[in-house]
Amino acid sequence: MNKARAFRPLRVFWLFLVVFFSAPAWAFQTKIVSIPSAAMHRAFDATVVLPADYGRGNGTTRYPVVYVLHGSGGNYADWTSNTQIGKLADRYHVILVMPDGGHESWYIDSPFDQASRYETYIGTEVVSWIDTHFRTIATRQTRAITGLSMGGFGALRIALDRQDTFGAAGSISGAVDPRNSEDEPGIDRVFGNPAHHADFWTRNAIVEDASNFEHAHIALTIDCGVSDFFVQSNRTLHEKLIALGVPHDYAERPGGHTWTYWSNSIRYQVLFFATAFHQNGWHGPAHLA
Repeated sequence: MNKARAFRPLRVFWLFLVVFFSAPAWAFQTKIVSIPSAAMHRAFDATVVLPADYGRGNGTTRYPVVYVLHGSGGNYADWTSNTQIGKLADRYHVILVMPDGGHESWYIDSPFDQASRYETYIGTEVVSWIDTHFRTIATRQTRAITGLSMGGFGALRIALDRQDTFGAAGSISGAVDPRNSEDEPGIDRVFGNPAHHADFWTRNAIVEDASNFEHAHIALTIDCGVSDFFVQSNRTLHEKLIALGVPHDYAERPGGHTWTYWSNSIRYQVLFFATAFHQNGWHGPAHLA
């Protein structure tokens, strides 16, 4: 009998044990939850990612929360389907929440469509539900919101309108001037006819509302790809914030309006938020000190 062959199963068994016990015992948890809206009389799905250590210990540790909004035509599953965003929950020990904002809601409470109350839903109802059902640190200092494209606009709009709720905000390839998106199918349903309601379009454009960041004390990060069709409006917003003396991070990187760009950008934004949380007194990962 070949001794080497006889002992091979034993060596395989020990190799299995070494690999099993050296691999991480925990990983981030992804949950799909249904969050009701009293404002819109229905419920919407949302993706929640919990860091690996959420389930460890005695279950009393609380975590900061980063809300991440999808773009036009998207839904609550976009970020987890197209990126590895879940790993960021583990890396920075934060809860990530990706709510559903409708296909073309622009995350506003529309005066033209009484059934579209997405700013109230995301900015108030979702936040309250998450704080009730998960172990969050329910303060503005440990709560951030960001998003891509339409979601970038929505994140900044919601943060400006709810400064007591969000202490940090970001925009990735943000449509910070919706007047550049008049041809977007369905946008006039929530913003109204641009010819008849130009004042509403202008009043809600982030580039025209930059001065409200001056006293908001929001940790702010904005980025856009150099080949993105929204890059000029993002530059305009950046220049206005500089002129106003508003502290903010601004970056342009190679890339366009694509998931390749967004999946890279979100890594920088969540790091920015985790650092802001730490500066506000959250005792998270030591390497953020």
